[in-house]
Amino acid sequence: MEYKPLETEKKWQKKWLETDAFEPLEDFSCPKKYILSMFPYPSGRIHMGHVRNYTISDAIARHYRRQGFNVLHPIGWDSFGMPAENAAIKHKVHPKKWTYENIDSMRDEIDSLGLSFSKTREFATSDPLYTKHEQSIFIKMYEKGLVYRKNAVLNWCASCQTVLANEQVEEGKCWRCGTIVEQREMPGYYLKITKYAEELLEDLKKLENHWPSQVLTMQENWIGKSEGLEFDFELSPKSKKLLGGKFDGYKVFTTRPDTIFGVTYSALAPNHAIVNELLERKLLDERKILTIKNMQRQSAKERQSNEKEGLDLGISVIHPLTKKEIPIWVANFVLLEYGGGAVMAVPAHDERDFDFAQKYALPIIQTIRAENAETVLPFTEYGVLINSADFSGLTSAAAKKTIIDYFEKNSIGKRTINYKLRDWGISRQRYWGAPIPVVLCPKCGAVTEKNENLPVTLPDDVEITGEGNPLDKHPTWKFTKCSKCGGKAERETDTMDTFVQSSWYFLRYTTPKTFWQDAPFDEKSVKYWMSVDQYIGGIEHAILHLLYSRFFTKALRDLGFIEDINEPFANLLTQGMVLKDGAKMSKSKGNVVDPDSIIEKYGADTARLFILFAAPVQKELEWNDSAVEGAFKFIKRLCDRSDNVRHCQTLPKIEHSALAKNEQYARKKVYEALKKSEDSYKNGSYSFNTLIAASMEAFNALSAQENGAVWSEGYFILLNILEPIIPHIASEMSEKLFECKNFTQQVKIDESVFESESMILAVTVNGKRRAEFEINADASKEEIIAAGKEAAAKWLNGVSLKKEIYVDKKLVNLVVT
Repeated sequence: MEYKPLETEKKWQKKWLETDAFEPLEDFSCPKKYILSMFPYPSGRIHMGHVRNYTISDAIARHYRRQGFNVLHPIGWDSFGMPAENAAIKHKVHPKKWTYENIDSMRDEIDSLGLSFSKTREFATSDPLYTKHEQSIFIKMYEKGLVYRKNAVLNWCASCQTVLANEQVEEGKCWRCGTIVEQREMPGYYLKITKYAEELLEDLKKLENHWPSQVLTMQENWIGKSEGLEFDFELSPKSKKLLGGKFDGYKVFTTRPDTIFGVTYSALAPNHAIVNELLERKLLDERKILTIKNMQRQSAKERQSNEKEGLDLGISVIHPLTKKEIPIWVANFVLLEYGGGAVMAVPAHDERDFDFAQKYALPIIQTIRAENAETVLPFTEYGVLINSADFSGLTSAAAKKTIIDYFEKNSIGKRTINYKLRDWGISRQRYWGAPIPVVLCPKCGAVTEKNENLPVTLPDDVEITGEGNPLDKHPTWKFTKCSKCGGKAERETDTMDTFVQSSWYFLRYTTPKTFWQDAPFDEKSVKYWMSVDQYIGGIEHAILHLLYSRFFTKALRDLGFIEDINEPFANLLTQGMVLKDGAKMSKSKGNVVDPDSIIEKYGADTARLFILFAAPVQKELEWNDSAVEGAFKFIKRLCDRSDNVRHCQTLPKIEHSALAKNEQYARKKVYEALKKSEDSYKNGSYSFNTLIAASMEAFNALSAQENGAVWSEGYFILLNILEPIIPHIASEMSEKLFECKNFTQQVKIDESVFESESMILAVTVNGKRRAEFEINADASKEEIIAAGKEAAAKWLNGVSLKKEIYVDKKLVNLVVT
């Protein structure tokens, strides 16, 4: 059979489309599998990272369909976001037009890969209907206190007239125009994710052995639960007076109350309220004011990575136990987002505080010593207290409890659980996003829109210049009536963070299109399909997207949208990146491989085979042109030698014991490949690279014999194994050879093929395969090692044999020097 990839692939893609081959059934009595890849942003072209992600999910989905499962394998488009606005500025094209044209072209590219996505569940998150339901969810959250409005200090670019995310601030300047960034207090909307901090943390235990441990650790650290002491640092009388009596002090939190006698200074974040008061009232000299303002312009990420920097603010607090005055500094490493932007500094027992104290010649008081070793500062471990008044001599563990008890008994502090996790600010001052369904009324304040008025959609007649929010400048869009009193009001012109859309899209997929108009999702459909059985995406989404999705699932459960679903993704696979020349593919590096050109030259099946064979799915994959060529040649040989196969509709019956050795070996290799395939899916490893290698070995063994029945059985099974990976040509050959009956029959492993009077073992020398030999299956270990040394004799000349290892029924390893 001649291999004609483009002709074959077009034929089968047309056939699958016409027969709705990949649509999920509405029969909820069937066992189900929900397989999902993280949906793409419609940037205009798919890249090899997309190809890898979707080929993995497609292979899994195809396998389970053949196993008799009802499979939901959808795709859609994460279509709101900044890139569309940037394209509008650069190319003078409307974001909506740019987005939906990109969706059309990317859909064609995805279709050319033969991916088995449902066509009826596809949507874009910028679709008005999706926005309608998202806004209804927002309103419900607002009513239940899960959304609130507050003022916060944000990065503001005066030139672009917009708020910038921390990652858009580069060296204190706007990433787009280079203007120095200001800190401005502005109103915004926040989702109360902190309400779920403990549940989000606790439920990570349920995901152990189902999610990568690295992802679980990253989420645990991001939530950042810590137990310790919270107390007030009271300002000194002189400091209170200097600040005009506006402040009495501030709260600090520590997980190490055992070190409290070692506090020698306190540090505030550059944008702390007390620091801002000092700036506004010009209570600092000009040099200090300029230095602090420069700190304020830097993003939190930049400040954390920069050298430790600080200034003495000339004010002080009173130590709660010693009653001594402690100087207050401003420090770039203190963040307002954590602990209220204030810390107690213990340089003898904290590396960061130690470096800062040494730089600025601040006192260092040791209050902990090592129990059975010399103490070198900074000493950050637990030990025994010294220089700590009545608490000296206690171990750190005992002192932590005793000191907290003392603070509580004397009403000067309390035992507290803290989380690093902060509420999620979702306000964005940009056009291309889902409008926040709130109206601002002079009489009623912030009021949510009525549900019957949803969706609040974006106006099309806007000009995107990059300066300011087009919604705020629109002549008519924002003017409306209050949904409560009917008086004149203005719409909220902020739009939602695009992470909101990706936090519930997987629930929307569960619902057939017939229900889309009336509700975000159908209750019965959600109950049947959720949770997602296998979620696939990049490790870069380990924290925000996955954490927000987990939060949304729990919040929607509590709001009554869904029932009895606590976690969205039962299993998570984080696939590795695709590299070329050792680097991530990018246009700037000139190392991009265009999927279209590969498909045009070799066909989609070759691209799929290479991408799944080149590396384990969790590891990085290095692009290799010769390996792509090798994948193509394998498929071509598979076609060429199909002429040896006898046409049949059932698995041939073969008497294994009557076969010649090479025929028995071929059958053994075929069933080994089948076993490898079953294990790969069953244990969730999805070891496609070893599965494909086993299939290639089986094909080579078939090629070394001439028995027609063995050829037929081999292809009957191998095409079944390879269909999820190279579906077009596997379907074509199966149709010609077996009328596709091999896809509908469950093939059981014939254990008799593994029974043999002899066995073939490999010989490795220092781990490298050097030879193989055949020996009686009942041979002793000594006989096997002797035969192995004889088979590898030429590799043992002139060397010293140090060790002989026999791995049962697999190989003999010889260690030499």
